[in-house]
Amino acid sequence: MPQNRLIHEKSPYLLQHAHNPVDWYAWGPEAFERARTEQKPIFLSIGYSTCHWCHVMERESFENEDTAAILNREFVCIKVDREERPDVDRIYMAYVQSTTGGGGWPMSVWLTPSLEPFVGGTYFPPENRYGRAGFPMVLQRIAQAWRDEREQIVTATSKVMEQLKKSSEVAPSDTELIPAVLETAFFVWRRSFDSKLGGFGQAPKFPRPVALNFLLRYYARTRNEEALAMTLETLRAMARGGMNDQLGGGFHRYSVDEHWFVPHFEKMLYDQGQLIVSYLEAFQITRDPQYAEVARRTLDYVLRDLQDAAGGFYSAEDADSVIDPARPREKGEGAFYIWTQEEIERIVGDPAALWFCFRFGVKPDGNVDNDPHREFPGRNILFEAYSIAETAHHFDASEEIVAAALGEASAKLLAEREQRIRPHLDDKVLTSWNGLMISAFAKGGVILKEPRYTSVAQRAVDFTITQMFDPATGVLLRRYRQGDAAIPGFLDDYAFFVQALLDRYEAQFDTRDLDLAIRLTEKQTDLFEDKEHGAFFSSSEGDANLVLRMKEDYDGAEPSGNSIAVMNLLRLSRVTGRVDFQASADRTLRAFAARISGGAFGVPQMLAAYEFSLAPHQQIIVAGERGTPETQALLNVLHAHFRPHRILMLADNASRPILARFNSTIASMLPVDGKPAAYVCENFACQLPITDPATLAELLQ
Repeated sequence: MPQNRLIHEKSPYLLQHAHNPVDWYAWGPEAFERARTEQKPIFLSIGYSTCHWCHVMERESFENEDTAAILNREFVCIKVDREERPDVDRIYMAYVQSTTGGGGWPMSVWLTPSLEPFVGGTYFPPENRYGRAGFPMVLQRIAQAWRDEREQIVTATSKVMEQLKKSSEVAPSDTELIPAVLETAFFVWRRSFDSKLGGFGQAPKFPRPVALNFLLRYYARTRNEEALAMTLETLRAMARGGMNDQLGGGFHRYSVDEHWFVPHFEKMLYDQGQLIVSYLEAFQITRDPQYAEVARRTLDYVLRDLQDAAGGFYSAEDADSVIDPARPREKGEGAFYIWTQEEIERIVGDPAALWFCFRFGVKPDGNVDNDPHREFPGRNILFEAYSIAETAHHFDASEEIVAAALGEASAKLLAEREQRIRPHLDDKVLTSWNGLMISAFAKGGVILKEPRYTSVAQRAVDFTITQMFDPATGVLLRRYRQGDAAIPGFLDDYAFFVQALLDRYEAQFDTRDLDLAIRLTEKQTDLFEDKEHGAFFSSSEGDANLVLRMKEDYDGAEPSGNSIAVMNLLRLSRVTGRVDFQASADRTLRAFAARISGGAFGVPQMLAAYEFSLAPHQQIIVAGERGTPETQALLNVLHAHFRPHRILMLADNASRPILARFNSTIASMLPVDGKPAAYVCENFACQLPITDPATLAELLQ
């Protein structure tokens, strides 16, 4: 089988294209030099390895010999994995969105040899259809325009780039950030809330945990029950729907319908990490075990299917999977996850199969009524049509017997499913997404009282430090795969990993996590902060191949690096007392004040950070030796309560002198009469120490 240059890359996405007849280059000087030498335009294709329409365009166009011949003759062709190079992706996505009004992947952009874009789009069909020109025709038109109108293209492109630079500038303005913006933001989310089905807006529906983060923190400050109710209904609706893998745990990327029923079956690590935290926080607030159970099943899915043997976490699982093992190149959306009723009856047996099909909405002819692309003929997507109690009542059976039988049925079907050909696994480890998952395991360990999750968080931190961090320079690397770590980290990598270290400290109280969080935050400042105008650039200075240096603020599927950086800085300033961390956070909030005030829907995680900045400075220091039952009893109370605005520290004999470097009063915070004590301090005034867990719980209420 022929191969191209991409065969030497580590990215699973680039390797998927290593046998195309297209003469692909990776993003780098070799491709740029050829474009400049030959004065050819660049065709830049950006995607990721679990992207459904990326696979479609590859099969239709990049594997086509005739289309490849046009590409190779007229252009220098570059492939980019957007997950490895989010800096490149952001620049050209901003161009595509500004010129076409939309965006997505695969992203197709044509550049001048100086890397400035002049045409952009997303998926192009292989021939004229859907009212769109076919890809070969688009290629020929662009090539002809480059030959005939090159000077005009270059001139126009320079003007477009100037507009892009202006629109992406972030600097302090006359807009004053005031607390009323939080009330405005709440009403924005309230207006878009789907009160019947949960979630925000219409189909397709995305989980967007950043919105839930804001709403729960708004609730914690205001006790606005609507904010809590919107969040809980959304979490319940997602958990019931087909978007939640009812057999194996974990969440698919989004729901194509408004009912959370038919998912896009891709599973992303960043969704799992964020949603776990949302369900854990819902459990802290309500003590309702259904939220804890969803969090636990999702954590277990990641442990089973997304953990690297060395301790890191893989990036994603594909939506497409093999339909028939005899035809391995024929894949279908969600084929790994869907069932016929006959399969369930054969594997499970009656009466459990009857109960299972009722509970999970299984029908003889399939349960997907609206299936325009005929992807699920005769098959069923499992969803919670009825509760266990409703199922037992319907069949006039014991709830305990039905629950046990359904558990056994699920185990049998999961074992059978494991014999199928699994979806493609993107097995690269990204520092930023790893950080989100470490936070989830650290919180899960203490909130669910599961030491095994705590150990997983520790292994993942150790993996990141060992494999993706250079202690000599203080630089984080972004990507690890098969023993190879590469690509200097971006703002997201530093911010998300620092957040993970802070979350792990508040779970396990290892002061080495604090020390590294401080060091990495200082490095983040050196590499990314705009000290004159405020906020952080997404990429470091000095890469001449980036035509634009952007400050990302949009909290979408992932929170923006700036939003998490602000929260980290505020948390660290309250731990260490360092005014430079507070000043950096304030500069960033001022820089984004206009965007926060004018577009609350786009920055919910930044709003959560602003919430934190307004909250009273609350520190809770537990004075006692770690590991003793008495100390653990106090910590269990603290972990059981949702207190998003507090800082938690443990002062034992080993760590007290270290913490006293930040706050000298901690040196005098000692156990009382030999009993561990909790010191609850707010705005630099501490209450009398509390040794009784019940008294502490009452105070926190």
